[in-house]
Amino acid sequence: MANPRNRHSRTRQAKRRTHDKAIAPTLAVCSHCGAMHVYHTVCPECGYYRGKLAIEKKEAV
Repeated sequence: MANPRNRHSRTRQAKRRTHDKAIAPTLAVCSHCGAMHVYHTVCPECGYYRGKLAIEKKEAV
């Protein structure tokens, strides 16, 4: 396995690691129930996606 001949500077390490960061997912408001959900996914609260029923959800008793 190859090993580096010389040490990389802190600046070079930082340049490589600039893209290694956590980003929050984009959220949207459900048009049916008003709950927040991740873009392009079915609403976990009501089961609707783009105004149509996608998943049949059980109602709370």
